[in-house]
Amino acid sequence: MDRRGWLDAQRMSSEERYDRLYSPTYDDDSPITPTHRQFVEKVIESCPRGGPILDAPCGTGRFFEMVQAAGRTVVGIDQSAGMLARARAKHPDVILGKVGLQELEFDGTFDAAMCVDAMEYVCPEDWPLVLARLHRAVRGSGLIYLTVEQVDPGEIASVFAEATAAGLPIVRGENTGRGGYHYYPTPDRVCRWLAAEGLEIVDEGISLARTYSYWHIVARSLR
Repeated sequence: MDRRGWLDAQRMSSEERYDRLYSPTYDDDSPITPTHRQFVEKVIESCPRGGPILDAPCGTGRFFEMVQAAGRTVVGIDQSAGMLARARAKHPDVILGKVGLQELEFDGTFDAAMCVDAMEYVCPEDWPLVLARLHRAVRGSGLIYLTVEQVDPGEIASVFAEATAAGLPIVRGENTGRGGYHYYPTPDRVCRWLAAEGLEIVDEGISLARTYSYWHIVARSLR
């Protein structure tokens, strides 16, 4: 089985799942946690009043109200048409675009960028590309906030063994058993990718859920 073809199919499946299954109830099932709020506020405060912030992917626009209430502007992009439809219904004044993280083409447009609860859907081959696209979208030393989902290493080992035995073109850290494709890089690998892109971590934290956690990272350019 061709790995690139398999990855493309996983990405399409994730998009369809958000369109059909998740978008109708996403706002009910995914409230803003205190830790997420803390880091979004940090990003907002780093920007001048009126300054534009990229929310990619924006989902249903759950952070739009926070940004606008603080006197900043927001642009949202998402790969899911279903999620964008929900965001547009709630916030018709916000500029939205149907674009994947891998296809971002902004160049120094924003004072900061947020990529919240989404990098788990990015395969290892695309991580450097996505970081580069986010980096390019932000001007100067503007902040980039992203979350990295983490699960028990034992689960990763078990899933990898089962998938390779089944002949899937999987690499360690990938998991298709949590509601579709997820990828869980090690913290060391994330740090290497950030450093290679010329980004330094300036703040970080952890939030816990029932079966996973989020590593919250705020980075800025070293260039």
